[in-house]
Amino acid sequence: MSAKIRKQIYIEPRQENLLKAIAQQANISEAEIIRQAIDLHIGSIAVPQTNLAAWETEKEFINSIKNRPSLVGGPDWRREDLYER
Repeated sequence: MSAKIRKQIYIEPRQENLLKAIAQQANISEAEIIRQAIDLHIGSIAVPQTNLAAWETEKEFINSIKNRPSLVGGPDWRREDLYER
């Protein structure tokens, strides 16, 4: 048996009744029903993928701004321009 972590949750009375009935009918513990439900739910969720190419493009943009020489009179860009990226 693998190590388990104890969690305390709150469920509604109807969920309690359903959980008890399913556990009794399947002859397994209520905790096992909950673990299976979590696995089913999490398995249906797609994990968002990080677009590393987009991050590299932004990194290059930031470095291009950082490495520009200082201008007399202030920056040559507006804050609004950054939001359009």
